[in-house]
Amino acid sequence: MKHLTILLVSLLLATCSDPAKENTALSPELSATDTVELTNETTRINDWFYEKNEERLMFSPISLSALGRKELYDQIDEMSVEAEGERLKWMAATVVELKSQFNYEALDFEAKTSYDLWVYQYEQARDVFEFTMQEYVFEQMSGVHSQFPVILMNYHSVDSISDMEAYISRIAGVSRALEQQLEWAKNNAERGVRPPRFAYEFVMDASTGLISGQPFDDGENNSALWDDAQTKIEALVETGEIGEAAGEDLKARARDALMSEFQPAYQALIDWLSQDISNSPAEPRGVATLPNGTAFYDQMLRNWTTTDLTADEIHKIGLDEVARLRGEMEEIKDSVGYPGDIEEFFAFIASDERFFYSDDEEGRQQYLDKSTDYIESMKALLPKYFGILPKADLVVKRVEAFREQDGAAAHYFPSSPDGSVPGTYYIHLSDMTANPTTELEAVAYHEGLPGHHMQIAIARELEALPAFRSQANFGAYSEGWALYTEALAKEMGGYQDPYSDFGRLVSEMWRAVRLVVDTGIHAMGWSEQQAIDYFASNVSTPLPSIVSEVRRYTVLPGQATSYKIGMLKIQELRARAEKTLGDTFDIRDFHDVVLGGGALPLRILERRVDNYILLSKEQRI
Repeated sequence: MKHLTILLVSLLLATCSDPAKENTALSPELSATDTVELTNETTRINDWFYEKNEERLMFSPISLSALGRKELYDQIDEMSVEAEGERLKWMAATVVELKSQFNYEALDFEAKTSYDLWVYQYEQARDVFEFTMQEYVFEQMSGVHSQFPVILMNYHSVDSISDMEAYISRIAGVSRALEQQLEWAKNNAERGVRPPRFAYEFVMDASTGLISGQPFDDGENNSALWDDAQTKIEALVETGEIGEAAGEDLKARARDALMSEFQPAYQALIDWLSQDISNSPAEPRGVATLPNGTAFYDQMLRNWTTTDLTADEIHKIGLDEVARLRGEMEEIKDSVGYPGDIEEFFAFIASDERFFYSDDEEGRQQYLDKSTDYIESMKALLPKYFGILPKADLVVKRVEAFREQDGAAAHYFPSSPDGSVPGTYYIHLSDMTANPTTELEAVAYHEGLPGHHMQIAIARELEALPAFRSQANFGAYSEGWALYTEALAKEMGGYQDPYSDFGRLVSEMWRAVRLVVDTGIHAMGWSEQQAIDYFASNVSTPLPSIVSEVRRYTVLPGQATSYKIGMLKIQELRARAEKTLGDTFDIRDFHDVVLGGGALPLRILERRVDNYILLSKEQRI
């Protein structure tokens, strides 16, 4: 897995009671001596986790910046295959040290969880690293070519002249890292590993856009980074931090770095893609066609779902969920009095103008405003369902023009751990026909509250856990949580409009279809058109969004399966707690247990919930 992709996924990630103290109640029969040993060993290992996590962060200046820290502020991560291997060696050494220095049985429940998680993260990275030559380095979803500018613009805050000097230095660092990733891509291409042609085309277009406009040409508009650099420098002048002359000097240096470092690196990427594109597959195909592709896909499923489910098992789960959701969709169709069949209802939802805002600036602002309204309404309901609440606020924004894609999925960028920087719910609005209002409410809950922002902000703000846990992320947990909250929002009073409720089902159906389509593409030889046709037969989503989704699955094998698998596990654990605890079950306690341990692999989350159930039963007795 590409180093930066892992970092950004893990970083997409309130004051509360101390979980370690709570869980010592698991063994009330402990003697005073045993309790002292438990406390001492737990304290010792937590100190070790702090030390090792600080060492780990020093491998990644980007991670530090995303956490609001300014160490290594003038640097960008090393992104070569060799650097990734060195990080993995370091992780392996820490696991040897962990196992040799600490008595697992002398740890409390929360410390055991931390121990197991540290080992799991190493084993996950080790297993994925075996397939570095099978992955697509540059593609339309997570390639670093588009992520670098976002990092500089969103995570590199400038409060002083030294911060701006670091920003300028980072432009050179971006160029070096991009060259390292390009070398990785070239090596993979030599082995016959290339993404589909559409990915080449998108990366070329996006990269060209990044070096278009001033100062790269005489265009009327500024390029995205030049505009950002000037804005940050001018803010320093306006606040009196620096004088006009110093500001002009910084602008000249930033311009020079963009022209002499940034532009050549991106032009080199564009040139190579232009030369190699004829070798890329014009007809998209699954990764099973790549060298060692079947083993690669099996590992991606394990990585993204944090389970041992096979492609066949996941495919079957998807088919069953699609059938169930179609039945619920039929009920809503009948309730609104639509006379046709479900396919005709899909076509009606996908085309009737009442379900779309206008494709102009007014319509785009209406979409942003309505999304904000739903999130603000949800804020007032949170205390009835959650004990732990995030400190950080949430804002809704349109995706920046240089990386906006017609029909692409909305996404979330995290808040800072201290809550000073709000989380951001980003929406692609370049094509309003790809954004039906029927799905607006569910997406706002998924990306915002009580979905990704709720989970990630709380994780990053946890103070009682080792920091590496608050910074961790696992797709099945985080995406499973966000999808779980789409349904939870209905319990909380959302979706008063039946068409919005239908949109909720469409959103969940997307995730069920993903199980079928992702495994179909990568394990069963489906063509792109076969995947699109299956998708279109089960949702009312406009075709541009369907095509964008299928192409997403094609370049990110296994990632799309994490949502539904995670949701089903959280629902299963909640049902178990409700059945076991009966009238004493408190939804706030359950949610706090799920969110209060940070992101976890599903099997470790299950153990955490089972521990909560056991403690609750003992307290009841």
